[in-house]
Amino acid sequence: MRFRQRRSSAGSQPVPAFWDASAIIPLCCRQPQSIAARQSARIYAKQIVWWGTGVETFSGIYRLTREGAFSVKDNQAAVKALEYLRQKWSEILPSDEVRHAAERLIRTHPLRAADALQLASALIWCGNYPAGRPFICGDGRLSEAAEKEGFNVIRL
Repeated sequence: MRFRQRRSSAGSQPVPAFWDASAIIPLCCRQPQSIAARQSARIYAKQIVWWGTGVETFSGIYRLTREGAFSVKDNQAAVKALEYLRQKWSEILPSDEVRHAAERLIRTHPLRAADALQLASALIWCGNYPAGRPFICGDGRLSEAAEKEGFNVIRL
């Protein structure tokens, strides 16, 4: 498994959870799910994400700005929050193992490619033993697939 640890923390070990990009965006900017996302971040402080989460989150921030939901100042604050989170999270890197798992997930569940890659990365993170592992998500279809795979889904 190719895995990049961003930074180790001193003291007690934070509880790890896999975070979907839809759960990261509310940590970066004010959204209806922000309170639930922050509560989850306090409980599951060790964020595991797939390699593309930063790009997906960045895209979401700029989409909200283009749609008029954010001012330029809001956008800058959200990007700054994303950069902070990037320094702390751990990424599951692209690999043949992730790709093969994503292809299986697409055959099994009605997922888009990026969602399948996220769920595949979560499976790689837990060694294909998802039972009881937290998966934090704000997307209904991905949450349902993660539950069917055996994750303990925390829906935002």
